[in-house]
Amino acid sequence: MSSAVRKRRPQTAQQFVLEELRRAITTGELGPGGPIRQEALAARFEVSRVPAEGLVVHHVHRGYFVAELSLDDLEEIYRIRRLLETEAVRTAVRWMPDGTVAALERIQREVERAAGEGDVAAMAAANRLFHFTLIEASGMPRLVRLIATLWDATDAYRSLYYAESPHREQAVREHRAVISALRRGDEEAAVHCLDEHRAHAVAALREVLDAGPPDEG
Repeated sequence: MSSAVRKRRPQTAQQFVLEELRRAITTGELGPGGPIRQEALAARFEVSRVPAEGLVVHHVHRGYFVAELSLDDLEEIYRIRRLLETEAVRTAVRWMPDGTVAALERIQREVERAAGEGDVAAMAAANRLFHFTLIEASGMPRLVRLIATLWDATDAYRSLYYAESPHREQAVREHRAVISALRRGDEEAAVHCLDEHRAHAVAALREVLDAGPPDEG
């Protein structure tokens, strides 16, 4: 992975475990609704508990499971993301810190490399860094944290989206359009591109969720 998307060293063991859990969920190693052996994971990483942060749910007498969303849940989360991310992006465009667009261009090269190689885990990581580099340029850390929680709740579904080459290619094109708008300082175009970016992801995931699990024969 390039230096542009190399992970910064986590500040705590809990953050490290959260990153590893997110990686397993994003790659599909742990699927939506799948069980999680909390004690085994905690022992493996030598922590007292595994942080959930919206990725994991607990059912009494049953244990921990990867968060599972209905189509209604997924669409609601993306509607809230649109509201919050629009505010963040508008503010970021108006007060764009020096070097932000150049950073996005570097990250985009990693997105495109991962997309071309079909590396779902690397693409998901680079994609997240791309979006949060822009969102964090708003200078509103509370807003960033709220948006991050929403992203965490849908991590399990990114592996479904990025598994298909046409979806990866579309994401690449949409990122390029965002960068082009930011270079021009075009706030409305940047917001519009990101609205379409989210809408396309929801449409693709709607098809997956409507289809249901594959038949077992």
